[in-house]
Amino acid sequence: MKDQKNNDLTIGFISLGCPKNTVDSERMLAEIAQAGFLIAANPEDCDILIINTCGFIEPAKQEAFNIIRQAIRWKSSNKIKKLIVAGCLVQRIGQDMLAEFPKIDAIVGLGQRDDITEIIKEVLNEKSKHCYIAHHDRIVSNDRTRLLITPAHWAYLRISEGCDHTCSFCTIPSIRGRFRSKSPKSILEEASELTDAGVVELNLIAQDTASYGRDLKIKDGLANLITDLERIDSVKWLRLMYLYPVGITDRLIDTIAESKKIAHYLDIPIQHINNNILKAMRRPDTKENICNLIEKLRLKLPDIVLRTTVIVGFPGETDKQFEELLDFIKWARFDALGCFKYYAESGTEAAKMPNQVPENVKDKRVEELMLAQQRIAFGKNQARNGTELTILVDTFKPDGSATGRYYGQAPEIDSVCILKRCSARPGSFIKTKVTATKDYDLIVKQI
Repeated sequence: MKDQKNNDLTIGFISLGCPKNTVDSERMLAEIAQAGFLIAANPEDCDILIINTCGFIEPAKQEAFNIIRQAIRWKSSNKIKKLIVAGCLVQRIGQDMLAEFPKIDAIVGLGQRDDITEIIKEVLNEKSKHCYIAHHDRIVSNDRTRLLITPAHWAYLRISEGCDHTCSFCTIPSIRGRFRSKSPKSILEEASELTDAGVVELNLIAQDTASYGRDLKIKDGLANLITDLERIDSVKWLRLMYLYPVGITDRLIDTIAESKKIAHYLDIPIQHINNNILKAMRRPDTKENICNLIEKLRLKLPDIVLRTTVIVGFPGETDKQFEELLDFIKWARFDALGCFKYYAESGTEAAKMPNQVPENVKDKRVEELMLAQQRIAFGKNQARNGTELTILVDTFKPDGSATGRYYGQAPEIDSVCILKRCSARPGSFIKTKVTATKDYDLIVKQI
């Protein structure tokens, strides 16, 4: 194996987790391809398999562990030769990963992402275990030159790294470090690079997108940034994800309202609405401010589509506090909502709190809240019947059917528009009319 050239070696890759992890995976894949390695189509048949993990909450951790166990079985049967595990879960648990899975050949933290090709070479030529984990301050933020694993016409654009919020349930600051904005210049260069390659939709991501530029002392940082981004001719859609409510300013709302490219879509994770729970969560928001923001957004942007996430079963959450959240959801009528039951994550303040809610109670509350949201979402879908929508075609099948999204549907997490017949190819914008609904999806026809 020592005599093998890079272009004789195959690298398998499995990417887990959120869009931030997707960007990290795309950077590593670009480094691997540029070094001359072959990227395997089948991850269970390669010289080296790399698993980029998520470690945010317990289900993500267990998903990663299950895939690592499967990879070890492949290694035991000689389907793969070496196993490298990277990403957030490695950053979170460190050397314990090697203790849990001795057959892993190397673990790679977030700070060594761009060193992946050198790590591959070292792993190939040595039998000892390797641990590559740096301090948070070394975590890179330059995401230029990526091998996209999303469709060619849309991409994620990360504008900052880390988080300065101290939410009592969250592990992100301990994994990804303090909040650090990229420079406007580097973001614009990356955006131009992506659009030059054919991307027409940029989805802006961060742990808290609304705080962009704060650490750089840039006033109205996000509003200024998206104004600059929409000047790139080939950008057709800009979408804002992960905005803390407290950071959504009047200037930002006005900028969205005045723009022809910024989707009237906001992803605003609120987590809860009861003020005592919000305080225990150490969220910087209040019920009153959140309600006022929703009313303001719908007044200034009548066609706004709002997505949120909430947590139920937080320590100490009473039946009354849950009912308050449920009543709020019925009032707010979000277009899309993700509901998660609380997990006591080790190392977090909330995990040590008294009055932990029983699992069966959490499960019941999740089900009740999601049924309420389902009625809201289905009703909103029905109201779109007969309306015309411009959609971006995402997929196309040989039989002429296709899927796409209108501005109110973010890729990967939201519903889609389904076309039985389509003359356009992925990356095209077409006019459609809604003819029916199918659960959360819209049935549309090209016009």
